[in-house]
Amino acid sequence: MTALTRRVFVAATAFLLAALAAPATATAQTDGGSGPYPAHYETTFTLPDHTIYRPDTLPDEPMPIVAWGNGACRADGTWFENILTEFASHGYLVIANGEPGGSGSTDSDMLIEAVDWAVERDSRPWSEYCGKLDTDNIAVMGQSCGGIETMEVADDPRIATTVMWNSGLFSSLDKRLLGGLHAPIAYFIGGPEDIAYDNAMDDWDRLPSDLPAFMGNLDVGHYGTFAEPNGGEFGRVGVEWLDWQLKGELSARAQFVGADCGLCGTEWDVQRKNLS
Repeated sequence: MTALTRRVFVAATAFLLAALAAPATATAQTDGGSGPYPAHYETTFTLPDHTIYRPDTLPDEPMPIVAWGNGACRADGTWFENILTEFASHGYLVIANGEPGGSGSTDSDMLIEAVDWAVERDSRPWSEYCGKLDTDNIAVMGQSCGGIETMEVADDPRIATTVMWNSGLFSSLDKRLLGGLHAPIAYFIGGPEDIAYDNAMDDWDRLPSDLPAFMGNLDVGHYGTFAEPNGGEFGRVGVEWLDWQLKGELSARAQFVGADCGLCGTEWDVQRKNLS
């Protein structure tokens, strides 16, 4: 996180940090997610200060990579355990900022460290991930402050999609980051009661005119559904977005595209740009 962004974030949202404690009340994931590959988290000395979510048994097909920034830029890699386990159970390697149960703060460099580590491990003959990762399909995403971290690295050419959860840029100076977006972006926001709503909607109006983009609002507030088993509705929709963007699954695409899309006419308030 840049010094400028951190100053803006702290000054404008001191009360938000207290509110962000809600995901910490989540019931710990015990079933390994709802996907075909039961998953767990682990750590490695080769990537300190991160938590890795992975299928218990690696799939036969290469796994896309997801780097995750926590709400409040909190260095606790298990704060969003439910939704990250859910993603991993659908055949993704997910790397969260922070060690399990950790404290302190993270920064956007940690997201790039996660991506670099995964790409390197895919090419190392002695690594269990050698040839097992899809390094052409990488997502970076984060919740609230973690979304701001996400925006700070979204110009990395390796990124195939960017996802903002309950997040949007604060200052007009930071809005310049939107100009560096090059990959499809999704915003999953908690509706007008979400403290990030106004910032996210302002981002939406400022996105590059040709950028493929999705905006979904669900009236659950800033806490989202992260505390629910498998991340609740946010977990379900997040998997669909990843399956479309990183795996090219047409059934997942149908959730977001077309007048009768899967999320259209539901409790989700949907907006789209340049999606086909």
